[in-house]
Amino acid sequence: MNIRTYLKEHKLITDGAFGTYYSEKYHTDEMPEYANLLHPERVKEIHSSYIKAGAHLLRTNTFACNTVALQKDWSAVQQHILAAVQIAKEVTGHEDEIVLAGDIGPIAFEPGRPLSQVQEEYYQIASLFLNEGLTVLTFETFPDAEIITPVIDRIRSEWGTDPFIMVQLCINQFGYSTTGFRASKLFASMAESETIDAIGFNCGIGPAHMEQIFKDLNQNHNKYVIAIPNGGYPTMIRNRIVFANQPDYFAAKMSDLANLGADIIGGCCGTTPECIQIMTETIDLTPKKRIPVTVSLEGQSLPTSKHGFLYHENGQRKEHKLIAVELAPPLNAEDSRILAAARILEHAGIDVLTFPDSPSGRTRIDSVLMASKIHHETGLRVMPHICCRDKNAIAMRSLFLGAKINDIEDFLIITGDPVPSTNRQSVKSVFDFDSVRLMKILQEMNEDVFADKPMCYGGSINQGRRNLDVEINRIKKKMEAGAEFFLTQPIFTKDSADCLRRIKEQTGARILCGIMPLISRRNAMFMMNEIAGVQVTDDVIARYPEHGTKAAGEAVGIALAKEMIESTADFADGYYFSFPFNRVYLLEQILQGIHL
Repeated sequence: MNIRTYLKEHKLITDGAFGTYYSEKYHTDEMPEYANLLHPERVKEIHSSYIKAGAHLLRTNTFACNTVALQKDWSAVQQHILAAVQIAKEVTGHEDEIVLAGDIGPIAFEPGRPLSQVQEEYYQIASLFLNEGLTVLTFETFPDAEIITPVIDRIRSEWGTDPFIMVQLCINQFGYSTTGFRASKLFASMAESETIDAIGFNCGIGPAHMEQIFKDLNQNHNKYVIAIPNGGYPTMIRNRIVFANQPDYFAAKMSDLANLGADIIGGCCGTTPECIQIMTETIDLTPKKRIPVTVSLEGQSLPTSKHGFLYHENGQRKEHKLIAVELAPPLNAEDSRILAAARILEHAGIDVLTFPDSPSGRTRIDSVLMASKIHHETGLRVMPHICCRDKNAIAMRSLFLGAKINDIEDFLIITGDPVPSTNRQSVKSVFDFDSVRLMKILQEMNEDVFADKPMCYGGSINQGRRNLDVEINRIKKKMEAGAEFFLTQPIFTKDSADCLRRIKEQTGARILCGIMPLISRRNAMFMMNEIAGVQVTDDVIARYPEHGTKAAGEAVGIALAKEMIESTADFADGYYFSFPFNRVYLLEQILQGIHL
């Protein structure tokens, strides 16, 4: 059956859950995908039950068929997928009114695995289905479409317009994905795609919450709309996840979703053939009239922050060279020294104090709480660093909301250092996203909850990256995600300054060059050998006396800092100072005689 032809005349009912129904029916906790080879008769029985119930779209039993979920190599994954396709074909072989879709679920994140490898695996899975003659692909239960969009674009480029591609994202009852993005924004972004045929949501929530979310969706587009919620919410009974089975209620809510514009409807976790059967008997499957329109997010004005440290109180952008100073929060609960350092800077004319977020994966006072205390003690503008290592999207959004009510409106967003290898047995990194994706969350919050007074945020630059073009492209992505400024790694040489000059020329980014006045030969050696991303050369080491006094070491650091400021004066928008051991009193000596 041609799905496009069918959808012109009918709404399309899919099958229901395979995994939870398999577990319930056969009283097992084994992955249902293994049954493609171990128990093919079970897979046939479940597929047949859904077809008898009235489903017109059948999804292959391949949701978790990938190298990570199955913990097998690609050759073994292929066997499972091909077996699943063969079983589904046998069941649907004589059913002219059944659409068979290749089902693709998300591949779990593995630290150190390049994104390109993950995307290649998605493409190879899709190609297996297409080579087997399937013309429908469904990417389901994804937190957003960002990772798979390039895959889908490649499918279109290499396989043409014939494949019908469905994308379903997973959201919570509050209308947000696990990556922190609002359902309506995700929906609008998918609607803009020229390569996706059908868009919507599945899993995560029950039908009533999905109905509420559908009421806020802008359906002024030319995509088919998908609604495949869970049967409800699970409970744990005797160490087993159990869904309350209420087929009549589920079908009634699915009727409401169909009336709200859903073209493709079905069931996810907790649904059974009975749910699908009642849907087919009670829901009006007359399709809505489709309007051929094009949705575009281009040209929509995003709020521009006029309240961050980049701006004066009247909202005008500061044109002088900006000064940011980093203060490292303590490793313990003693804050007297950092408060003393902040007091020194109180009348130094700096634009913002910035606080790292447990750098090198070592526990320090929380950067936001430290920033809040310094701000309320001194009145100085503050900017905590926010890294992606330790918090998921829910915690990040909560953090930004809490920062806002404590008068913190500036952030440096970074991916963050990993947890030290010695601690990884007891401490787990989160890394649900990188800095670009976290910026997109804050960008969305600026459009939504902070629309009246948006947050100001920026990113970091690693000018020492071996392939500078990669860094330049990443900076451009951060700018697209709303980054208004960039702080760089410390610079100690003319070569580093030249790299930053090239970045400035190719991106137009507002750059605050990193200045770190190393205070001794020992300090310089430590930075050279033990701190990643900081490039201290032998020539820099040689400038420090081997057994010099404190004053002699500081004098070299001051002189080198002045030289770096001078070598970047033609393009730098400001300077980002980090002082070893919070020796902020050196700032006055560095800036003496320098016109900013």
